[in-house]
Amino acid sequence: MTDVTPVATAASTSRPAPLPVLERVWAEAFPELSRPVTPVRTPRPRLLALNEPLAAELGVDAAHLRSPAGVRFLTGEPAEGAGAAVAQVYAGHQWGVFQPILGDGRAALLGELRTPDGRLRDLHLKGIGPTSMSRVDGFAVVGPMLREYLMGEAMNALGVPTTRALAVVATGAPRSHAGEVLPGAVLARTAASHVRFGSFEYVRAQGDPALLRRLADHVIARHHPGAAGARHPYRALLTRIVDAVAALTAQWMRVGFVHGVLSTDNVAVSAETIDYGPCAFLDAYEPGAFFSSIDRFGRYAYDRQPAIMRWNLARLGEALAPLLADDPAEAEQTAAATVATFDARYAFHESAAFRAKLGLDDRAPQTAVHELTAAALALLDEHGVDFTGFWRALARAADGDERPVRDRFLGAVPALDRWLARWGALAPSAARIRAVNPVYIPRNHLVEEALAAATAGDLGPFETLVDLLREPYTERVSLEFRRFAAPAPADAPRHRAFCGT
Repeated sequence: MTDVTPVATAASTSRPAPLPVLERVWAEAFPELSRPVTPVRTPRPRLLALNEPLAAELGVDAAHLRSPAGVRFLTGEPAEGAGAAVAQVYAGHQWGVFQPILGDGRAALLGELRTPDGRLRDLHLKGIGPTSMSRVDGFAVVGPMLREYLMGEAMNALGVPTTRALAVVATGAPRSHAGEVLPGAVLARTAASHVRFGSFEYVRAQGDPALLRRLADHVIARHHPGAAGARHPYRALLTRIVDAVAALTAQWMRVGFVHGVLSTDNVAVSAETIDYGPCAFLDAYEPGAFFSSIDRFGRYAYDRQPAIMRWNLARLGEALAPLLADDPAEAEQTAAATVATFDARYAFHESAAFRAKLGLDDRAPQTAVHELTAAALALLDEHGVDFTGFWRALARAADGDERPVRDRFLGAVPALDRWLARWGALAPSAARIRAVNPVYIPRNHLVEEALAAATAGDLGPFETLVDLLREPYTERVSLEFRRFAAPAPADAPRHRAFCGT
């Protein structure tokens, strides 16, 4: 279960526990893209959630993080020997409009952890107070910070590349949020890095070719080292990012995830899911679903995610263009041609994802996979069928029991009869279906229920939900868990999400 531990008292330990050793790779390599920041000292820090599995992967002793010094460390309070935290500078297109400077407005990069296998992972805090790029006061509250923790663990367990939370600490300082006064919190997040498409957009806007090249070299070394040996390393870099982003987007579509605000400052060059603000998962299949309270026209709706990611890649290509060729016209053409490969790459990854969802192996004709996928989604859309539940029910159908699938539709549906016959003729594997179609996802009503309880001081529902989501493909047989696999009640209000993280 999620570790929920009150901060230890000074008398409970004889001496300060050693804390993680942080490197300052980004801050030292890119002072031009870093601004010093001093996190605001928290008056009464209390550990709400500590991600022990992640701590073990990072080579960090969880017991040390539970100590008074460890909890202070997780709020950004400087420790002896630790370097200064920095807010990262970037730009971005928000709602299609270029913003020349955005940057970390309430966040700070503490530094990088080197894992036991030698990889670097950023340790990044949210809710630490104002920075020089703050648009609001720079603080955060418990609910949104626990949301990001929960969503990251769910996506990781689903097999979707993601940033992950190491801890959430209550600060003891109430904060104003969405018209309410709520308990404050700080999130400690890890990521392969926090280099965003907007990082390159900012550098390109500065007109500094040397800095652009240094940033690209950094990303190659850290995320795409295979590009270094290519004949044209920067072209190879863009190609690899295009493919990685296409694969990530296909995974979102596989699990019914709606990011919410896919501006270029919210997309990482590492192709990890980042910034879980107004995100949500589909209940009933609705291709045009969007849940963000500020997305008035559905720019970032579920079915528009592939197109918007291609658009975002085009902006990255424009930023990288000076590195792709000496002649500006050739550079722009090369960038556009590379980004244009997204469509085929996405189609490949999406087809592979839905082939697995259907329980079909490579012997099934590609045309059949495409037609079955399209027909299934049309049926779900027409009849308002639960997205996650339908795909999981196919496992029972593959074992010979079609009732769980049919029970999701009202009355006789001849089109479903025809679909099941065509699909069954291809000998789908129930085991394959169960391996990729989850029982449990972060259903929106359950997430809101857990966060409301946590905000009020009861972390039990949050703990239970996190435990289930860490094993999303394993069905719990007890009656108490059935509600976690069920769609939202029919009379539940439509979910609305807010940019809380």
